[in-house]
Amino acid sequence: MVEPVTPARISVPLLFLTTFVVAGCGLIYELTAGALASFVLGDSITQFSTVIGCYLSALGLGAWLSRYVERRVVERFIAVELAVGLVGGTSAPLLFFAFSELTWFRVVLYALVLLIGTLVGLEVPLLMRILRRRLEFKELIARVLSVDYLGALVASLVFPMFFVPKLGLTRTSLTFGLLNAGIALWTTYLLRDEIRRPAALRVRCGLVMVTLIAGLAFADQLTSLAEDGLYNHEIVYAKQSAYQRIVVTRSDAGFQLFLDGNLQFASSDEYRYHEALVHPAFATAVGAQHVLVLGGGDGLALREILKYPAVEHVTLVDLDPAMTELGRSFAPLRALNAAAYEDPRVEVVNDDAMRWLAARGESHAYDVIIVDFPDPNNFSLGKLYTTRFYGLVRSQLSAAGSLVVQSTSPLFARRSFWCIVHTLRQVGFAVQPYHANVPSFGEWGYVLARHAPFEAPERGPADARYLTGPVMASLFVWSPDMREVPAEPNRLDNQALVRYYEDEWKHWN
Repeated sequence: MVEPVTPARISVPLLFLTTFVVAGCGLIYELTAGALASFVLGDSITQFSTVIGCYLSALGLGAWLSRYVERRVVERFIAVELAVGLVGGTSAPLLFFAFSELTWFRVVLYALVLLIGTLVGLEVPLLMRILRRRLEFKELIARVLSVDYLGALVASLVFPMFFVPKLGLTRTSLTFGLLNAGIALWTTYLLRDEIRRPAALRVRCGLVMVTLIAGLAFADQLTSLAEDGLYNHEIVYAKQSAYQRIVVTRSDAGFQLFLDGNLQFASSDEYRYHEALVHPAFATAVGAQHVLVLGGGDGLALREILKYPAVEHVTLVDLDPAMTELGRSFAPLRALNAAAYEDPRVEVVNDDAMRWLAARGESHAYDVIIVDFPDPNNFSLGKLYTTRFYGLVRSQLSAAGSLVVQSTSPLFARRSFWCIVHTLRQVGFAVQPYHANVPSFGEWGYVLARHAPFEAPERGPADARYLTGPVMASLFVWSPDMREVPAEPNRLDNQALVRYYEDEWKHWN
């Protein structure tokens, strides 16, 4: 006769699986809070640093509070799981609403992080007390902590690679909240012999799960309601890509594109920005037949480039396929960029620009290079403004070619702008800094660069809407409040530019 398996022996592996899941859920809530705070507040270093610090200290508080749970440990564990599921699961929509509707968003942010961290800090000590009757102490500590850390590792990988790009922050937090509630319900069956009233607990589990499922069913509406408070105009397009949140709004003046909450252009005046970005480089380059665009997935720089009949081939390198697809297929943007992606001269590469440049070696293949990245408001973007990056760009520029870099505002972020100028000089470029007035942004800066010293261009194309005739020369004239100031070059190992940028723009945002 086969010996029956006791409940204790059955439950041990399943309890370790529970440990794995709850560890992953806890880290997901922490990452969600940090990502959301970075999205709405900027300054990603500060947001992640403070959120992680608050969360870790709350874990300690939760572990300390677990000492006061003396009886009915399994029931208390289930109650904690339901609380974590409900609070953590609804944290993303709650934080979006808090930012759009309340002036004290940071109070809500850190209160939620502290509450979630405290509840998560209770989980593992309670699980260890449930398991201690089933395992030796040294085996218990080793296995619980190993499984806990493994769960955190898996969560840290799937959060950026799958959940955020596929589900977005709101659905991600609700999904993991539902997972916590599912663990609570599962535990009512797994350890039913240690629970006084399992039926009542299952009803509570069901109510929490129904609430979170309803949140998932209406996630798009919740996100839209929250984002409506973040933007001044009607949202007509919104997508969470693998790399960023893309939002398009519409107003009486036209439409506006936002990436991670930051305005990229307004259709009413983008021509000023893009004419200033493209035409000075063509005015100074010799024989501009092959062009490289780094960034610029909206296709608006392409529109200006393709006006030159001598251009034979344009390579556009943009990390995010969702952005280039928007430029290709979103009707208002396709009309604005004059269907630039349909021109047979255009080749699109969706890759990290630094990695792509490094793989090419020294080709000196391009007569004009346009660098049109978002502003350096975090280190992942800051690397694209470093001496290392500009050295790679220099290796692709032909001997008589011209490079232009969009370089934030020399008025609002003066040291940031001149930091970019000094960085380009550091790698051997001769430069001519300039600026243009774009009403949506104010004074905006660019740096024109070549291998050898050169004169600033004096005349723009006759058919331009903004940069026509002598207006070109005026871009290179500097008022005293924007003239050169000291700033160290931006290197990959110091990212001085990101520090300058965050310090200067926080006074204006």
